[in-house]
Amino acid sequence: MSADLLEKTDRYERMLAKALDEAEQTAPQGTPLGEAAADCQEMAESYLADGRHFRQNDDPVNALASFSYGYGWLDAGVRMGLFSIPEQTELFTT
Repeated sequence: MSADLLEKTDRYERMLAKALDEAEQTAPQGTPLGEAAADCQEMAESYLADGRHFRQNDDPVNALASFSYGYGWLDAGVRMGLFSIPEQTELFTT
């Protein structure tokens, strides 16, 4: 197994977990945008859990894919203005 794959899997897991900690929902709950934000967050959290499951089962390729997809969901929510993020973060493209 490639050391690069393991390093990248570790890095993406940390990035997604930190991004979930830093992103705060700004879309009002009970509105369509609030529902979209909740969906984005739920997908990101689910992909984080899936990635950790794959990692525990020695499947780093699917773990990395899960962490990447989860990060993509959260990043899309940030770009759409559904979440606020700290100004000094390098975790998201804004």
